[in-house]
Amino acid sequence: MNTVIVSGGEIHLDLLKNVYETKKPQIIIAVDKGLEALHTLHIMPNHIVGDFDSIDKTILEYYQKNPRIIQHKYNPKKDYTDTDIALKLAISLLSSHITIIGALGNRMDHSLANIHILVSALESHIPCEIIDTHNRIYLVNASHTIKKEEAYGKYVSLIPLTSSVQGLTLTGFQYPLNNATLTFGKSLGVSNELVDNIASIHLTNGILIVIESKD
Repeated sequence: MNTVIVSGGEIHLDLLKNVYETKKPQIIIAVDKGLEALHTLHIMPNHIVGDFDSIDKTILEYYQKNPRIIQHKYNPKKDYTDTDIALKLAISLLSSHITIIGALGNRMDHSLANIHILVSALESHIPCEIIDTHNRIYLVNASHTIKKEEAYGKYVSLIPLTSSVQGLTLTGFQYPLNNATLTFGKSLGVSNELVDNIASIHLTNGILIVIESKD
């Protein structure tokens, strides 16, 4: 069951439309201001989540009147961000794959936090990615393959989320590694490139942030 979360960061409507048409999500969760982008494209969410402090009130009221949409309203003074709450909701709904749009933007604090909360999906063994027009971001804690024809862009960066990532072996990359250790605070894994049709990542301990990027 594919789930798309539309958060309140930077959203390009062409990207959102493409994700909606290609992923064909069974569940759409709108997070606060992300509801405005869905409204522009006439896409109906299944759930709306947030404290609703930044959304156009007329648009919010339009969706609140729809009895088919489940509302999850929270006090602005809470321990978790709206996107974190939406991700936990997607996990509880037994999603098989989660795509998050609008998780990046001008607020670097929110962007970093949204990358960190992907851990909850990783621990639940649910593939989860953050995408914008230039990046696909996800976490890896074991083995993963990337097909060159399906890569999001030319570059693949591997950044430790944990203090270290051990036993890292890369094949099919321009800069391969064999049983290496990446440590937090170093830039060794940035801007690698695929050279084979299929590249593989394998590690024995730790969590990697994988960022597939295009200029």
